[in-house]
Amino acid sequence: MASPTSLKLDEELKGRVQQLAETRRRSAHWIMREAITQYVEREEKREVLRQETLKAWDDFESNGLHATADEVEKWLSGWGTEGELPAPECHK
Repeated sequence: MASPTSLKLDEELKGRVQQLAETRRRSAHWIMREAITQYVEREEKREVLRQETLKAWDDFESNGLHATADEVEKWLSGWGTEGELPAPECHK
């Protein structure tokens, strides 16, 4: 269940939200809720990526396994072509 919350906007931003709401034929409330939802979802995904990156770095530091940038670039450049290659093997 939704609960009310207060949000202070400066006059310029408030006007921009109102203008966008009118253009989109939506309420200012809908525009703000949509913007906050998209922001939170994007930032949650960024945090997951950050955590995965930190874990990958920890894994590399503990075992030294990696693929070089050249190996990965060669693999990626073949995507969607007849010469598509398997993912490079990790090595020390």
